[in-house]
This record gives sequence, structure tokens and C-alpha cells, in this order.
Amino acid sequence: MSTAHQPVTGCAVIVIDDRLGDVLPAAAAPLLRGAATVHADAGLSEETRTALGATPTPSPVDLLTRAAREPVVLVTADPASGAAEALRGGGARWVGSTPPAGVELLEAVAVMDRLRSPGGCPWDAEQTHESLRRYLVEETYELLDALERQDRAALREELGDVLLQVLFHARVAAEDDGDPFGVDEVAASLVTKLISRHPHVFADGEPLHSAESQQLRWEELKQREKRRDSLVDGVALGQPAVALAAKLAQRASRADLPAELLPRGETVGARLFALAAQAAQDAADPEDDLRAVALDFVERVRVAEQRARRTGHQPPELTAEQWWSCWPGSE
Repeated sequence: MSTAHQPVTGCAVIVIDDRLGDVLPAAAAPLLRGAATVHADAGLSEETRTALGATPTPSPVDLLTRAAREPVVLVTADPASGAAEALRGGGARWVGSTPPAGVELLEAVAVMDRLRSPGGCPWDAEQTHESLRRYLVEETYELLDALERQDRAALREELGDVLLQVLFHARVAAEDDGDPFGVDEVAASLVTKLISRHPHVFADGEPLHSAESQQLRWEELKQREKRRDSLVDGVALGQPAVALAAKLAQRASRADLPAELLPRGETVGARLFALAAQAAQDAADPEDDLRAVALDFVERVRVAEQRARRTGHQPPELTAEQWWSCWPGSE
């Protein structure tokens, strides 16, 4: 009789997800209690194998022979193994668990750890927080570009690249001799922040009925938690200048700082600050608005250049009049 079809009764294959460690599905408990013999793959930890009273897995033929006589349970992290397939072919019960959302993040952390550890990638091992700075900036702008183009495939990829930067910095931070912390501490801090900033969701806070009220509550709670001495504390001074001006104007407005005290003057910088401040007061995003105008200009330039080439002209040689004749909307 073929090992793939030998009937078995009362037997089961319990599949664990090794990304979660040796975590058994709840449905496995009664099957393990009723089993005459428990076999476990070598991939399980010795502690788990001992706790289950498990013995090494025999060959598929021997396993089916035993399973035909008594209830056998196989615990495995490899559902495609010969032993697992043999029991399944014989009609054994198949028990697994649905991995929770985010389980692939564990794999990403493990891969990052492998790359950074001895025997991994020499380039990854040499990186520092400082050397990684430019990659964080580049990947962030590439993500913004994917969002702007509404390119779903690029969005998925660029989100992964930004996630890589988080995992990379957390792994580097774990090696610090003075104040080490890793990705778990980063995630725990984020969870604590999200819960504390949403008392209307996770506690008995006053219900909020609009995004605007939530934004105000968020800022109030943040100020209380941070205990800042200045209204400008915590503003990222390294962000693009237009976005920085808008953020400062927003902070000033919330602190009831008179609008007349904002930077004024006829210099280019002063006028740009005034425009960004006005946009912030109008609940607009000057950085996004300016970017949209810039991207529209880029598209118009490309269209004009294409029109010029179709008429036998090269863009670097165009006169002002020829630019006008090729410009979109000037027909």
C-alpha cells in the first residue's frame, strides 16, 4: 500500500509557525493529550520537545505503520515534509493556526539581525546611525514620490525601504554600550504613545467626534507628556524650510502668539515665511502645495520638450518664442 494513502485513525499533524517560536495552536491540546506517541521535528527547541515528551520523527513508512496501530501526533514547522505529507495522505487531522497580522515583521527583524551579525554582510556591519542618515532621507522622499504618483507597487516597495531604515537603526542602537535598545523597545514606546494619546479609544476619555478635535487633543497630551519649556521645543529644525516655517507658525498660533510677531519683511525668506504661515493658518500644507506646483511645472516642461522634438527642434536650442509656442495651454 502506498504510504501516501495508508489510512490512519486518531492521528494529527500539528503545524507551528516558526516565526512565532514554538507556539502551539489551542486545538492541539486535546490531540496531544490523546496521543500514544508524539513526534517532533528537529526544528523545535529541545525544551519544547522535552515538554511534549516527543521523540524524533521516523521515516514516512515507519510513521504510517505506527499510525495505523495507535494515535500518533506529529508536531512540525515544515508542512511539506515527507512525514507530514504521509500522515495527511492517510487522513490524519491537520491542525494549524492563522498567523497574526504583522508576523512578517518578525522575519524582517531576523533577517536584519543576520545581516548585521558576524558572518553576515560586511557593508551592513560597518554602518552607523550617522552613515545611514542620507539613506533615511532618500527613502523617505522616494516614498513621497510613490504617493504622489499613486503607484501602488512602488508604494509597497518604498514602505519596505523606509521600514528597513527603522529596523537598521534599531539594530545599530542595540549594540550601543552606553544606552542600548532594540526594535522591541522602539515598538513598546510607540504602543505606549498611541495608547496614551488616544484615551477616548483605550480608556474612559471624553469621546471625540472629528479629526480636528483629535488633533488638538493629541497636541495637548503631547505637551503634557513632554513637559516642554518652549513652544518651539520638539520642532524638527532639519525639515524642509517651507514645512518648518508652517510648523512654527502653527505652534505660534496655538500659543496665541500675536501674528504681528511672526517674521516680516521684504527679503525672499521673510516673504516665504509669511506665505507658509498664512497657509498654515488656512489649514493648508504649503510644502505639499509647493511640491504640487513644482511637479506640474515638471510635466509642462516635458510636454513642451516633446512638442519641440516633434517639430525638429532640440530643447537646449529653443528660443523664448519657441518655448512659448510649445508650452501647454498657450495654443
